[in-house]
Amino acid sequence: MNIYVSNLSFNVQDEDLKGFFEEYGEVTSARVITDKFTQRSKGFGFVEMSDDAAANKAIAELNGSVADGRTMRVAEARPKEERPAKRQSFSKSW
Repeated sequence: MNIYVSNLSFNVQDEDLKGFFEEYGEVTSARVITDKFTQRSKGFGFVEMSDDAAANKAIAELNGSVADGRTMRVAEARPKEERPAKRQSFSKSW
């Protein structure tokens, strides 16, 4: 199951995020999303767990918990929505 974690402290790293969930079961991946230009955390991340029952327990118990002074929001991740391609507009300036 893929889990969405938001309102993370900007100090939380991938290993920290993994550690929050490991006590509930096997974590197959944990990733804090970073800005591609500055490499700073965007304050949210994703955790994948192999066992859905363990993942649901982790969601129930970690949602609303405090880590590094911030109250985390934890929920099952929704599938990524397809977005229409951005159209570039060109203006003639002559």
